[in-house]
Amino acid sequence: MSKPVPRLLSVNVGMPRDIEWRGQVVHTGIWKKPVQGAHMVRRLNVEGDGQGDLAGHGGEQRAVMVYQMDSYRYWERHLGRSDFTFGQFGENFTVDGLADDEVCVGDRYRIGQALFEVTQPRVTCYRVGIRMNEPQMPALLVSHHRPGFYLRVLEEGTVAAGDEIRKVAEGLERMSVTEIDALLYLPGRTRERLERTLRIPALSQGWRTSFQALLEQDLRDQDVNAERRRGNPGLTSVAGQPAGWVGFQPLRVARINRESISVASFWLEAKDGSPLPPALPGQSLVVRLKLDTDAQPILRNYSISSAPGTGGYRISVKQEENGTGSSFLHRHVQAGDFLDCSAPRGSFTLRAGYGPVVLMSAGIGATPVLAMLHALAAAGSAQEIWWLYGARNGDEHPFARESRELVQS
Repeated sequence: MSKPVPRLLSVNVGMPRDIEWRGQVVHTGIWKKPVQGAHMVRRLNVEGDGQGDLAGHGGEQRAVMVYQMDSYRYWERHLGRSDFTFGQFGENFTVDGLADDEVCVGDRYRIGQALFEVTQPRVTCYRVGIRMNEPQMPALLVSHHRPGFYLRVLEEGTVAAGDEIRKVAEGLERMSVTEIDALLYLPGRTRERLERTLRIPALSQGWRTSFQALLEQDLRDQDVNAERRRGNPGLTSVAGQPAGWVGFQPLRVARINRESISVASFWLEAKDGSPLPPALPGQSLVVRLKLDTDAQPILRNYSISSAPGTGGYRISVKQEENGTGSSFLHRHVQAGDFLDCSAPRGSFTLRAGYGPVVLMSAGIGATPVLAMLHALAAAGSAQEIWWLYGARNGDEHPFARESRELVQS
């Protein structure tokens, strides 16, 4: 029996607007609504559509976002919801068919009068969590292998709900959207697969840069391990250069979340919106803070507490009574500001294995092990996991809901 012909079910557009979320104003175009009849698709977007964060979304490589009806049904079952409408996931095209594990980066499709090319998986921005009223949604899209993908417009033209989707060319290397997404965000990557991604001309530059950095880090680790075998056991992979960059580079504060009465989380992203090189669960980064114009900058090390698959880093900072760095971050840094940050580093990381895992922490010390818990949940680990945490009281218990949901998953 032949497979049904893929079809465009809905064309969805929406212009950016300001929304209130957790005491902050977020400028976003994540809300999309269906439009009727033929609609023009231009090089940069669908006519009538816009993006709120042009550094992280939009542009020629991310002109059209695609999500599948099969994933709608999957998330309805998984989340126990029945209130979804077309455009729910911020997509421009809701489609029947074109599963993430079947579509490959570089594939080309004719829809209506327009011609498209697959360029990358969706970068799972926190705004989809706002739209879905589910903060864990960005990580869930990755760990459940259902990110969706972006299209580049090769030929402009009109499209309409009901149009057939015809595949006209296959991408080089035949690497699916699911495979590419997992390669960046989940454990188990290999050098051979990293090298394959760099041979795909259609892959967007941001993802290409991230894979190039991972490949270079793999080669550095190989050199370090070879040195160790030659008799220098003091060298480890941490002695090599960071995976992403040398020194410091400015990262934008995408948003700030209050986790408890004394802890705030700062979500960091690249200036151009490209996915940052993934950190190993348990690693940290160094933040360089210039408290005033004449003072020398100070350095502070903060563990990365976020899940894999967010495309950025979350650092969670407790405001200490006499803490110079933490007080500056809590009192003066706002969403949209830039912080000078090192690449992720550190050897206190989650090791691969099959036995039980005990994650023990107290207070703000939960941050590195929380990242480990996220990684285990994202990988669907079958290991027995114990999460032991202590706090003075409920008001000073950051990540209470988040950790409970992860343990239950």
